[in-house]
Amino acid sequence: MSHRLPIIHGITEHDAGPYRLERLDLEFSNGERRQFERLHARGHGAVAVVPMLDADTVLLVREYAAGVHRYELGLVKGRIDAGETPEQAANRELMEEAGYGARDVRVLRTLTLAPTYMSHRTHLVLARELYPQRLPGDEPEPLELVPCKLAELDRLILREEFSEGRSIAALFIVREWLKQQR
Repeated sequence: MSHRLPIIHGITEHDAGPYRLERLDLEFSNGERRQFERLHARGHGAVAVVPMLDADTVLLVREYAAGVHRYELGLVKGRIDAGETPEQAANRELMEEAGYGARDVRVLRTLTLAPTYMSHRTHLVLARELYPQRLPGDEPEPLELVPCKLAELDRLILREEFSEGRSIAALFIVREWLKQQR
C-alpha cells in the first residue's frame, strides 16, 4: 500500500549542538494530526570507508568510542568537508586514520542511521588499490589497524568490540557487491 506523505503544517527549530532539533506539525492522509521530532544533521554528510587490502581482506581500525566508553573495532569514518565529494572525503579520512590512500574509490550506496527521527546519511565507500599515504588527522592517538577476511565475517560480527551498525551493514553489502563483480 502506498501512502501520501503527511502534510507539514509547521516546523519549529531548536539548536542541539551538531544537530538541529525540529518539531514537525503533521497531518496524515487519514486526517490524524501529530507532532514528530527529528534531528536534522548539519554539514555535508559522512562517509564509512571499506578499505580492501586485497580481494578478501578489509582493513578495520580500533579506536576509542566515547558513546560506549571502550575501544571499538570498525571502519574508517568521518565527515564530508565543504566542497568535498564523498569519494574525496573517503580518501582523505583513509589517509588520516589508516595511513593509506586508494586509487579506486567508489560510493556503493547511502545508509541512514535512524530514519524515523534523524536525517543523517552516511555514504558507503569502497576503497581499493591501496598505497601508503598519511595525512595528519584529528585523532588523539594513532588508531590500531586490524586486517580481517570477509570470508570470516560470520565470526567478526559476533565479537563484542565490533558492534557499530554501519560497519556491520557495510561489510555485508561490500561482500555481496564483490561477489556480483566476480
